[in-house]
Amino acid sequence: MFGQVVIGPPGSGKSTYCAGMAELLQRHLKRQVVLVNLDPANDQLPYKPDIDLTELVRLDEAMERLDLGPNGGLLFCMDFLLKNADWLVGRLKQFSNAYFLFDMPGQVELYTNDQSVQQLLDHLTNKCDYRLACVHLVDSHYCTDAGKFVAVLLTSLSAMLNLQLPHVNVLSKADLIEQYGQLPFHIDYFTDVLDLSYLVQSLEGDPVLQKYHKFTSALAELVESHSLVSFSLLDIQDRESVLRLLRSVDQANGYVFGDAEERSIAALLSCAVGADFEYAKIQSVHEKYTAASGGGSEAAPGASGTAGPSEEEEEEDIQIDFLA
Repeated sequence: MFGQVVIGPPGSGKSTYCAGMAELLQRHLKRQVVLVNLDPANDQLPYKPDIDLTELVRLDEAMERLDLGPNGGLLFCMDFLLKNADWLVGRLKQFSNAYFLFDMPGQVELYTNDQSVQQLLDHLTNKCDYRLACVHLVDSHYCTDAGKFVAVLLTSLSAMLNLQLPHVNVLSKADLIEQYGQLPFHIDYFTDVLDLSYLVQSLEGDPVLQKYHKFTSALAELVESHSLVSFSLLDIQDRESVLRLLRSVDQANGYVFGDAEERSIAALLSCAVGADFEYAKIQSVHEKYTAASGGGSEAAPGASGTAGPSEEEEEEDIQIDFLA
């Protein structure tokens, strides 16, 4: 059994991603998809969940009965789910040969500090033999703010170390990447997480953040010392973008090497050599979504080569009904 555990802060597009990915998998790749809502506070979903945590516990009821706030109530709900893991496993076992999409809550502490989610995922992977990869979504517009991007890097690294799952970190809403300002560097500087000292230097002109320069520099060095964090770009409305991300996730959870779905040698080779064309794909995104594609943004420090013209895209974009 393979699947994706979709995490990220509130508003990063987790539920939208699950709905769009499910549509792609079912309509174009003919996979049987099971949508699992594990957010006890999410009662307005853009999809119909096959398994819903609100059948077991609801955040509003926990807050009312235990006199808890939203954060404390959510921590209680996830701890309650861990103690009733057999309920979840029983629901999951009702589906055979399925591909699971787990829509998780948006509270960051669940993935960086608390152990309930980590222990639940450990139970599913080690005791129940589910092959899962974590898809961590963050808003791409954080790239336009150096301080916030360093915070995103630290959060992503903490989640990777705490959850102990194969991770694919994603800059979501690529079409809105410059919604709040222009990128200081080329997009590949942020996706590949190149020399962060340049990013730290860009904070020197900010009188508010100047006093935190040493602290920010130390955080950047910590992230670089692990060499674990990188990002994929995603525009959920663009089918090619979703397919590229799916390729990365399938490689992470091992699905690409399975035998449940017929694959041609050409398809396997395309996964193996996909990285050769990654720079061209990033360049294509840069030209498509940034106002400074004509040369306003600086080249990414440490980047090499110049992307040639991207291939003409013949595939149509995904038409997600609930966004139409």
